[in-house]
Amino acid sequence: MKFARRLVAGTLVAGALALSLTGCGGSVDPSERLARRTAEATPDAGGATPSAAPSGPAPTPAPGGASDEAYKKWGLTTPLQYAPKPDRKPQIPKPGPGKVPVIDRIPVPADDKVVFLTFDDGAEKDPEFLKMAADLKLPISMFLTDSVASSDYGYFEKLRDNGSASTINNHTLTHPNLRTLSFEAQKKEICGQQDRLEKRFGQRPPFFRPPFGNYNDDTLRAASECGVSSLLLWRASMQINNFQYAEGSALKPGDIILAHFRGPGELKGTTETQMTTRMLQRIQEQGYRIGRLEDYL
Repeated sequence: MKFARRLVAGTLVAGALALSLTGCGGSVDPSERLARRTAEATPDAGGATPSAAPSGPAPTPAPGGASDEAYKKWGLTTPLQYAPKPDRKPQIPKPGPGKVPVIDRIPVPADDKVVFLTFDDGAEKDPEFLKMAADLKLPISMFLTDSVASSDYGYFEKLRDNGSASTINNHTLTHPNLRTLSFEAQKKEICGQQDRLEKRFGQRPPFFRPPFGNYNDDTLRAASECGVSSLLLWRASMQINNFQYAEGSALKPGDIILAHFRGPGELKGTTETQMTTRMLQRIQEQGYRIGRLEDYL
């Protein structure tokens, strides 16, 4: 019972700090960025609507599997460490009736130094990042917004299918602040993206992340009715060079890390691969391994 109270308190802290962290709300105004990209978006690269991927989940490889030399290629001084799939999934407190649980940190043992990588939106589609993620076999949980990602969903399909067991999840159709919308409008945003991702990729995503980390009871009910199993937030947000933390000044076991598909125009000249290298360096400096989020939930 005490843990449940702590988890709820933690999620409220994360939600309250969402706008101060560069979660979908930081020094770069993502609503303006997404509005610009929305006008440019098309159903997929080339304008054609692609057929859905074959139904049924692909086999899940173990996290990691990068070659011995891959880390050097991408600016790391030592190989990344990956956490194996746990024997049993951690227990998540059950939500109220008709709602989904809110998770910002996976409840792992205090000595299990594992963190999880998540990337939001889908505005930037850097081919070099595809190479990096494939070389390092980074297990990434993607949360895609249709209005920006759909201009080339094939890019994220390649990222999903690179052998790292990365996954595609829901980040709404148009990236609104859900707390300002009615229940029906929230449901349209969430269910609409569930439908589009299922049609495009052959699976209905289990996880949902609200834009800006903003949600209310209507969000939790709408997500449940749309077939979502969990609402995911975060405890650390990657900036250009360093993390911002929801609390304290260091990573903690089970932290969910937030990053974005962003390019030099929004990262003050830094590329997405450079930002990711710095993120991985910070994880290594603090002695953490990288886990696959879906193996724990």
